[in-house]
Formats: sequence, structure tokens, C-alpha cells
Amino acid sequence: MSFDDILGGVTVMAILRGLPPAETVAVAGQLWDAGVTVLEIPIGSPEQIPALRATAAAAAERGLRVGAGTVITVEQVRAAAGAGAQYTVAPGLDLDISAASAAAGMPHLPGVGSATDVQRAWLAGHRWLKAFPATALGPAWITAMRGPFPDANFVATGGIAVGDVTTFLQAGARVVALGAALADPRQRDLLHLKKE
Repeated sequence: MSFDDILGGVTVMAILRGLPPAETVAVAGQLWDAGVTVLEIPIGSPEQIPALRATAAAAAERGLRVGAGTVITVEQVRAAAGAGAQYTVAPGLDLDISAASAAAGMPHLPGVGSATDVQRAWLAGHRWLKAFPATALGPAWITAMRGPFPDANFVATGGIAVGDVTTFLQAGARVVALGAALADPRQRDLLHLKKE
């Protein structure tokens, strides 16, 4: 499995942070029903592992995948694998974390915020990269990075509002991740975004 399999043909990824397990699964179900099939559950603190475990189990029943986010230590890689995550996501680039995730059978999506990051990630074999924090970098950053790295696939993440999704996609992002924007239940019907 690779991010070509996970993210190919997808334009929106959801990040469900800090919710209790039952609520995480309930919101995930709403998103899956709306056509948003790629989810990340951040596990920056141990109390978030149960939400990942519950959501990964619910995803498996539907034949879907869930990833673990905010993975910045090897211990978190192990916890993600133990909870049923099928990929890991990090805010930055750490090749040790990348290697640990690969060794656990999970593709890793590293965060990048500079040309140096993109180049190091690319040379390490990563073709999908998390542009973070996307709102601080801006859509123009993604367009600029696609010049020297035309085959890089950027997942724009960090502070993006639903109304900004199209702007980031037009700038060259392959996928836009929405987190805090999904805290409002009125924002969760994202079907129209799949067609843009």
C-alpha cells in the first residue's frame, strides 16, 4: 500500500482531533457517508489512542483506512500500528520516523515547509508530502514548490477553511486536509468538494 492507493483520486482529507472515541467514530461515519473517505486521527498524546483504535475498527468494517497523525516519535509509530492505523502523518520531516513507519508496514506522510524539506523528503523516497502549516505557507508556496519538484504530491494541511479548499487545489495541492473547520457540524457535508 502507498499514498497513491490511499490518496489517489481524493481531494479532501479529514482530521478529527481531540474527540472522545464514540464521537470520533460518529463524526467519521458522517464524513464517510458524505464521501470523505480519508481520515487522520492525531495521537499527539496517549489519551487519543482509543479514538484512533475505535475509528480504525469502524473503518475496517467499511473497507476504508484511517491514519495516525502528529506522529513524532518511534513510540507513537508503534502505538499507531497497535491501534490499527494504516499510515502515519507527521508535522515535520524526520527520516527515523519515516523508516520506523515503513518497517511497521505503514506509509508515512512527512510534513514539509521549505525547499530543503521537500528535497530531503524526495531523496528519501517520499512522493506525497504534507505542506504544513498550509495557511502560513500560502497557496503560492505550493505553486512555487511544484516548479523544481513537479512530481511532488502536496497535501495542504493546517488552518484551512472549507472555502479555501478550491484555492489550494488550483495552486497545485493534490489533497486538502480539513481539521478545525470540521468542528462545525454545518461544515461536514463536503460532497460538493469532491467534484472540484
